[in-house]
Amino acid sequence: MTSIKHDDNRRIARSISSSSSGRNTEDREPPVTPSSAEPTVFDWESDKRRSKPFDDGTMSFFWRAHTITCLVIAMSYLFYVAVLEQPSEDSLYNTKRGLLACAGFFLVFGMTQTPDGVFVRPHPALWRLVLCFSVLYEIVLIYILFQTVDDARQLIKTIDPSLGVPLPDKDYGGSCRIYDWEHPEDPFHNFKDKMDFFVLSHFFGWWLKTLIIRDYWLCMVTSIGFEILEYSLEHQLPNFSECWWDHWILDALICNGGGIYLGMKTCEYLKMKPYNWRGLWSIPTVRGKIMRALGQFTPHDWLEFNWRPTASLKRWLAMLFITCFLFLTELGTFYLKFILWIPPPHFLCLSRLLFFLLAGGVSMREMFEYLDNTQCKKFGRQSWVITAIIITEVLIVVKFDWETVTKPLPFYIGLLWITIAIGIVLWTIYQFWFKRFILWGQKKNVSTVRSKNE
Repeated sequence: MTSIKHDDNRRIARSISSSSSGRNTEDREPPVTPSSAEPTVFDWESDKRRSKPFDDGTMSFFWRAHTITCLVIAMSYLFYVAVLEQPSEDSLYNTKRGLLACAGFFLVFGMTQTPDGVFVRPHPALWRLVLCFSVLYEIVLIYILFQTVDDARQLIKTIDPSLGVPLPDKDYGGSCRIYDWEHPEDPFHNFKDKMDFFVLSHFFGWWLKTLIIRDYWLCMVTSIGFEILEYSLEHQLPNFSECWWDHWILDALICNGGGIYLGMKTCEYLKMKPYNWRGLWSIPTVRGKIMRALGQFTPHDWLEFNWRPTASLKRWLAMLFITCFLFLTELGTFYLKFILWIPPPHFLCLSRLLFFLLAGGVSMREMFEYLDNTQCKKFGRQSWVITAIIITEVLIVVKFDWETVTKPLPFYIGLLWITIAIGIVLWTIYQFWFKRFILWGQKKNVSTVRSKNE
């Protein structure tokens, strides 16, 4: 009986001590209230957990970095060049190969050693490669910036001997008649002449850009704003001279507007789509394995961008910054090919556009997190590099063709842009200072009246 009483007393003491220790733990860790953190659009902690690559043990080889394998392959190629290959006496050939080998080694190092980015599909190594290619492209731009325009054209000619020739100026303006009754044999020749490859490129380009920006109003402002820029700069580049219906109906309404509409519908589908990934070898059917393999090239999950430009002055200035850099990216396409004599269908132009689509997608995602996530205090790596790239491209254009870019704007065009700039400044002052000062005064008056009534 005595031992039983002692056991009961020990149980009671343990229960009392455990309950008291539990109360002390709760006292030391008070619950987090909603007011202790700033509200954000997105739950970033859950996004970090959800965005980790899924590996059920059947895809471990796919997700590994393969650092040793890549090192062995790279060193094997260098061993072949140093020991087994017959040396060449062509200095230009050796220079090209040496530079390509240096660039290739840098890209291999980046794919295997740099940290993962914000995207994981189809594989994190792809986005590490995009980041390293961005650095490599910026290095090339900096080198070109230190050359003369003739040396830069000759440098590009070493890539393709067909380059280095002045481009014919194509004017899309001229006669703006859709139906030309003076040419009965082909009355729609003006319309047919403007229906070229760039019509489809406008449509699909804006579809892809909408998937990057993910905001209807920002896309529309950028689309309409660029048409106004073409109007404003057609005295500098003949390529910008277009008919009114080419600007506003074919481009802004049909191609750009249709691409934006399709892009937003695609965003809605990707937002509503359920994401439940399984390992490839755990799927029993062949059709399921094929669909899972194809699904590797689709987004791992989808984040809707709610930019909220009027929520704070920081967000508003960031949206102006993003819009201006989108304009500079578009203008750089036309000015660089005009100055460096690169025809639009050339693979260099197409490669630059593909690069900006991939790097731009990562940059916009990083920029949105930087604005919305209160725990993010660092500008994203890809955003940092692509900002430097856009600025360097602008400097190349300014240095190589100062006469063209400094041609004065027509009076009415200059007046239009001055009006737009003044309107933006006045609206900013009203929205973020004057309006809030009025609201602060109203709240102060209400509190004063309440205190007097009490």
